[in-house]
Amino acid sequence: MPVYSYKAIDKRGKEKKGTIEAIDSFYATEQLKREGWIPIRIEEQKKIQGEIHISFGKKVQPRDFCVFCRQFLSITQAGISLKNALEMLAEQTENKKLKEALWFVLAEVERGNTLADAFRTQPLIFPKILVDMVEAGERSGSLERAFERMAIHFEKEAKLKATIRKAMIYPVLLLGASIIVIGVMLLFVIPQFIKMFQDIDMEMPAFTMGVMHVSEWIGTYWYVVVLGVWLIVYVVKRWYETEQGRAWIDAFKMRVPIFGTLTVKIVCAQFARTTGTLITTGISMIDCLEMVQNLVSNVQYSKALSIAKEELTKGIPLSEPLKQSGIFPPMVYHMINIGEETGNMEDMLEKLADYYEEEVELTTQTILATMEPLIIALMSFLIGALVLAIIAPIRSMYDGLDTL
Repeated sequence: MPVYSYKAIDKRGKEKKGTIEAIDSFYATEQLKREGWIPIRIEEQKKIQGEIHISFGKKVQPRDFCVFCRQFLSITQAGISLKNALEMLAEQTENKKLKEALWFVLAEVERGNTLADAFRTQPLIFPKILVDMVEAGERSGSLERAFERMAIHFEKEAKLKATIRKAMIYPVLLLGASIIVIGVMLLFVIPQFIKMFQDIDMEMPAFTMGVMHVSEWIGTYWYVVVLGVWLIVYVVKRWYETEQGRAWIDAFKMRVPIFGTLTVKIVCAQFARTTGTLITTGISMIDCLEMVQNLVSNVQYSKALSIAKEELTKGIPLSEPLKQSGIFPPMVYHMINIGEETGNMEDMLEKLADYYEEEVELTTQTILATMEPLIIALMSFLIGALVLAIIAPIRSMYDGLDTL
């Protein structure tokens, strides 16, 4: 986004200079005016200057969008106009990126554009599902219902992410602490004993010698270890960005014991919640699948939904291609089949989403309960082995003294 340098004054004549990020000079001028400044000069910075500009602010999270949707709904239901509602929300929104985006959206609405088109000017901020829902709501005259459904959608999404994040905090901290302890022992503690044993020139057990060689190698070539770990992460990340790499890794995620089940349930929850949210505003199932296939977090399911969309255009019920894909659990296509037969697809998808969101929470707790003792046992074994490597020669030395 272009960066503009400006010179402005306030009502008292106080001068201010600085930079502002905006789509064009019109947006920059409007934002300065809303902040109480009268622009005197606005110039776009040169390319090199613009490239080094840094934009601060937290990324817009689902929780932020949930609050935004609920506040928008409350304000508009009170009879406040769209422009005034956007202005109020832009002033009180705490997230800096969302605040700036809302000022841009307000400027677009004042130009005569629809709210959905205004959202489209900020594709890095507003998710496509929100834009499509708002557009459908504006066309059908049910904008408030669209925001109500999106508030629920973002709330569920935020809760799902928070559940997974919360469950992973303790195992990650435990694993990190254990790695630090092992690293300290290998790099600092064991080398001291190596020096002591070398000074007394005693014969040491083979296991102790092996640990000492590992400690010496890591102490000498620690940068190789760091570089190797970074290289592996970099290669895997770049491979995941390719179509073949992402397909293989996403398929592998589904086959990993314990975690594979969680992956499937997360995707099913995303699919059911997003599809159910979209069809409430009258979006056709074919359009829903086209949007959802780009939103689910696993490319294997994206491909399955793409095939299902093609089958749906031929008049085949959605439940059939989902069943034929072999990756959706029976609960998914059975519930959708019931929705197709009863004509109550919206309720079936909502129940399906609630079920899998609860399953994700229960599975996450199960994984956490399983991982904790496994990590503790593994780290205890490794740390115990290092301690044993130190104690073994000391005990041998004392046994030798007892025989004298």
